[in-house]
Amino acid sequence: MWGIGLCIFLSALDQTIVVPSVPAMAADLSGFGQLAWIVSVYLLTSTAATPILGKLSDLYGRRATMLTSIAIFTAASVLCAFSATLPEMVLSRGLQGIGGAGLIAMAHATMADVASPRERGRYQVYLSGTWGAASIVGPTLGGYLTDHLSWRAIFWINLPLGLLAFALTLQTLAILPRRARDSAPIDLPGAVLLVTAVSAGLLLLGWGGNEYGWTSLMILSLGTVATIALLLLTIVERARPDPLLPGRLFVNPVVRSGFALSFCNAVCMMGTTFLLPLYFQFLRGADASSSGIRLMPFLFAFVVLSYVGGRLARRLGRTKWLMAVASAVTGIGLVLMATTDETTSVLVSTAYISVVGGGIGLIQPCITMTVQNAVEIRDLGIATSGTLLFRMIGGAFGATLVGTMVVTMFNAGMERLGVSSGATLATIRAAREHLGGAAASSPAAIEQVLDISFHFAFLGCAAAAGIGLLIALAAKDPVLRTTVHSTADDGETR
Repeated sequence: MWGIGLCIFLSALDQTIVVPSVPAMAADLSGFGQLAWIVSVYLLTSTAATPILGKLSDLYGRRATMLTSIAIFTAASVLCAFSATLPEMVLSRGLQGIGGAGLIAMAHATMADVASPRERGRYQVYLSGTWGAASIVGPTLGGYLTDHLSWRAIFWINLPLGLLAFALTLQTLAILPRRARDSAPIDLPGAVLLVTAVSAGLLLLGWGGNEYGWTSLMILSLGTVATIALLLLTIVERARPDPLLPGRLFVNPVVRSGFALSFCNAVCMMGTTFLLPLYFQFLRGADASSSGIRLMPFLFAFVVLSYVGGRLARRLGRTKWLMAVASAVTGIGLVLMATTDETTSVLVSTAYISVVGGGIGLIQPCITMTVQNAVEIRDLGIATSGTLLFRMIGGAFGATLVGTMVVTMFNAGMERLGVSSGATLATIRAAREHLGGAAASSPAAIEQVLDISFHFAFLGCAAAAGIGLLIALAAKDPVLRTTVHSTADDGETR
């Protein structure tokens, strides 16, 4: 667990520690025009690589894939520290994302190799706690190192941590049974099509409404590429003897429900994580530091309820009603956030966001346990990676969804007040202050428009939680096995 936890910490820390250092990197590398790529390329490559690495681990073993991922991540971190231009940094971050994807996917899959689904909930708290700790420590540590040393220091700290993780993995994962190499080669056509579809889809979500208009040629082209790649992927995978994404996963109703729930829960998680700091800063007068502090109850509730969810799943032996209750709690918390206004106290809003974080945390370990419980040992890696893939795509969709809703509702509200603002998410605060002095309407009316915009965004996330509730209620409820491996496709104890 120390080795697995350290791998989770490495990947999670690198996604958050970079954020406060991006302006300093852009200044040194003369790349202010494309600084967003420093963050987004990591998400792009890690998402695309996740199912491929999961399949490789099914073919060649978890230990070998984990060691390779650590080596790639650590080497890429060194390349990031030495980067002298923005293109070098972007390429290094892309390589780092591939290693980071392996760290996350292999940590979850390796735990499934050594603990039965019934017992797995006991250990989920370590993974959730490590992720939560990295989310809290990352931005603070990144800002401190950038201010007092250099932004390059945030990458150098990965070197000793990576070497330690490599040593622990090399030693402790030797207990895993050796896997006979599969005679079928990796599905390269499927991998290329999957990477193309995921990359085009993520770029569409990231650029749409920000870099390009939703009806622009670039966005329409990306949508076309993603659609064609998905259609070709479906055709190619049916003809392959050992496909990258086996059709038997999507035929399994438990796995299908798990993937869908993973997507919906990620929409709520990333949408809320994206919204709350903006909500505190734009509407409640908080600065960047205090908004981060006010987000901590959300993360704390997420970690605590992840532990509770794992323990309850172990005691009950089933997960369906836990997932249904968790989805309902998440939805209720988001609806409550949509009722807040300037009169809502900090204590009450903290209670509401804690409800949201708790609901999201309660369901997360249950989803992974349910999917892993429902598949054969030969599909354990790709099934785990598939869950993470849908989580990543759902997170990207959630961030795009709430950002688009806030901007669209704000501009529509301003037009009703007789003002054409054309604000974007990055300029919405400045636009509000400027329009407050220029418009015939009172600043209070503009404040109300922004308030309503955030309310709609919270309700958009609540809708995703509602869809998750319907999926959970319609899902099967297999018994969690008390053995590590089974060939039962339905996940029932035999």
